[in-house]
Amino acid sequence: MTTTKRRHSFGKTGWLVIGMAAAALAGMTPAASAARDDGPTWGDCAGKDAPQDMRCAAIEVPVDWSRTDGAKITLKLARLAATEPAQRIGSVLGIPGGPGNSGIDDLKRAAADLTDLRRRFDIVAYAPRVTVWLGQMPPVCGRPGTTLREPRDRKDYTALTTAMTKAFKACRDADRTGLFEHLDSLSVARDMEAIRKALGEERLSFMANSYGGVPAAAYARLFPRRIRAMYLDGTINHMNGWTDQALRTYPVVEKKFAEFTRWCAETPACALHGQDAGKVWRRLVRDADRRPIQVTSAQFGKGELTGWHLKIFGFSADPGPGNSRWLAFAEAVDKARRGDGSGFADVALGNAQVWAMPGVPAMSCGDGRGYAGYTELQAHLRKVRKASPNFGAAGFDELACAGWPLPVANPSRPLPVRGLPPFLGAGSTWGDYAWTESFTRLVPGSVTVAYDGPGHALYLSGKKCPIRHATRYLTDLTLPAPGTVCPAE
Repeated sequence: MTTTKRRHSFGKTGWLVIGMAAAALAGMTPAASAARDDGPTWGDCAGKDAPQDMRCAAIEVPVDWSRTDGAKITLKLARLAATEPAQRIGSVLGIPGGPGNSGIDDLKRAAADLTDLRRRFDIVAYAPRVTVWLGQMPPVCGRPGTTLREPRDRKDYTALTTAMTKAFKACRDADRTGLFEHLDSLSVARDMEAIRKALGEERLSFMANSYGGVPAAAYARLFPRRIRAMYLDGTINHMNGWTDQALRTYPVVEKKFAEFTRWCAETPACALHGQDAGKVWRRLVRDADRRPIQVTSAQFGKGELTGWHLKIFGFSADPGPGNSRWLAFAEAVDKARRGDGSGFADVALGNAQVWAMPGVPAMSCGDGRGYAGYTELQAHLRKVRKASPNFGAAGFDELACAGWPLPVANPSRPLPVRGLPPFLGAGSTWGDYAWTESFTRLVPGSVTVAYDGPGHALYLSGKKCPIRHATRYLTDLTLPAPGTVCPAE
C-alpha cells in the first residue's frame, strides 16, 4: 500500500488517482510534544517543508473511547495562529479525507490560501488515528486477502467475502495497537472533541474534505452544540449510505462520457476518431467480461482485466490539461480491444490488490461501507446499471468491506439536526457536488456552492471562488445565496 495509488470513488469511475499512504505517513513530529493539563504544548515543527510560523504539538487519546483508562495513542497537531490576535474569533479545525490523509499535510499545502481566514482564526490540523494505524500496521495487514472482482454469482460472492474475512481476522490478530477495531468515524469524532477541549474552545469551526465528511457527520451527531460553523468540501453524505452516493454521481459520469464521445468524433487526434467511441467501449467491456485481458504491471505483477475493472478504473470524467486524460483513455481502449491492456494495467491491478489488503478497508469498514450481503449487492447492481449503462458496477470499496468480521460501529442513519447551525458546502458539478448537496440539504438553512468545472477538495486545490465563500462564511457566518455557482478556474 505504501507505493500504490487509490481512486476517489466519484461514481466509481475514472477520476483522478491520488497517493494515500505516503501522505498519511509523512506527518510532522512535534519538537515539543508533551501535553499539559491546561492544553497542548506548542513548539517548532520538524521537517523543512513546514511554514515558518507553524507550530506543532500532540495530545493523547484512548484507543477505545469506551475504556478511557485503557491504552492510549498520540495524535499530532499543527497550528497556524491568527495574524490579528486582537480580532481573533477562535479556531478552525480541518478534517482530512482519505481515509488515511494527514490534516497536517493539508495545512502545509493550503497555507498560502489561508491568509484571509487566518486574520481572525487559528487554523488547526491533526493527523487522525488512521494515520497512526498506517504507521504501525502489521505486515500481514498489507497482504491482499484476494483479488477484488465483481462476483459472477452467489458462490463467487461467498468466496470473495470469505477470503476477505479471513484476511481481516489475521490482521486483527496481529494488531498490537488495538486500533484495528477502533478506526471508525465515531472514534475519530471523539478524538476531535478531545482536540477542542485541549484547545480550550467553547465551540469550533470546521473545514471537512472528502471522506472527512464522515467524521464531520459523526461529530455533528455526538456534539452538535460544539459546532460554530461547518464547511463541507466535496464530502460524502454518510447518512444516506454508500450505495446512494454512487447512484447520485453515476448520471454525471454518463453525461461526461457522452461529451467524450462527441469530442472524440470531432478530434482527429483521438485514437477512436471516425468510430462510434461509445459502441467501441461497450463492446470492449462485454468482451473483457467474457474473456479477461491478460496484463502485466511492472509494479503489481500479472493479472487480468475484466469488464468490471475497466468500468471502475478506466474512464476519467476530467479530460485533463489539453484533453490529455481523454487522449490517453482513447488510446488505452484502442490497444485493449486488440489484446493489449497495458493502458489500464497499473491502476486496475493496483486498486484491486490494495483494497484487498485488510489494513486499507479497515479504515472505513467500521463506517458501514460494505454490502450487507449478496441480495443487497444484486439490488444495487440493478439500480446502477440502469442509471449508468456504460459504468454501472459493484464498488471496489464496498466489495472490500463486505467481509468485515466486526459489528459496524458507525452505520449510516439519519442525522438529528436540532442544535446544528446552517452548513456551507461546495462541490464540483462534474462529480462531488451531488454528494455534498445531499448532505447539506439535511441541515436547515444550509447552502452548497456549485463549482462548474473539474476538481475535488476545492479549498485545498486553491480554487479562489469557493475559498472566498468559505472564508466569508467561517468568519462572519454569512452564507451565499442558494444556487450560487462558481465558474471553472
